[in-house]
Amino acid sequence: MEPITLTTERLFLRAFTPADTEAAHAACQDPDIQRWTVVPSPYTRADAEFFTGVMVPNGWRDDTEYAFAVHVGADGPLAAAVGISARTPGTYEVGFWLAKEHRGRGYMTEAVLAAAHWAFTELRADRLEWRAEIGNEPSRAVAERVGFVLEGTQRSGLLNKGTRRDAWIGALLPSDLGLPNANPYLPARP
Repeated sequence: MEPITLTTERLFLRAFTPADTEAAHAACQDPDIQRWTVVPSPYTRADAEFFTGVMVPNGWRDDTEYAFAVHVGADGPLAAAVGISARTPGTYEVGFWLAKEHRGRGYMTEAVLAAAHWAFTELRADRLEWRAEIGNEPSRAVAERVGFVLEGTQRSGLLNKGTRRDAWIGALLPSDLGLPNANPYLPARP
């Protein structure tokens, strides 16, 4: 798939490019991003170059990972990253980080909503999953504001920097955003 752009009231989402290398490197120096996400720690300039110059273009080309650089306005600074990853047919997973200086403004919720809407309408996703290590309260707060339904915990649900960690898992369905499902959904009856 060719990279696309998404816009919201305040944000501009587009595929990362090498022009984002310096800003991504700077943002990922934040100990919270290194602690709670799977970015390498320490996060080097070479890591940022590999991400923006190799991983992102390969993911878009292979239709496996769609990484968006989230900018405040079309010409504004890099504020965040949102990734949509293919898991199983119809199921995708969202991951994200937000630069420290942009926290507390609702940008992450706005960006994840835009990416989710795109996944449901363009990728024809039936289910979007969110996972976070237990204790990552800011990530959980974003997921809940977006509308993800917490489904429980997974023992050893995440591998982060060589260590298995317990994780929360939640899901968002197209119908949660008022969108049609790509395939019929028959929920279990209690």
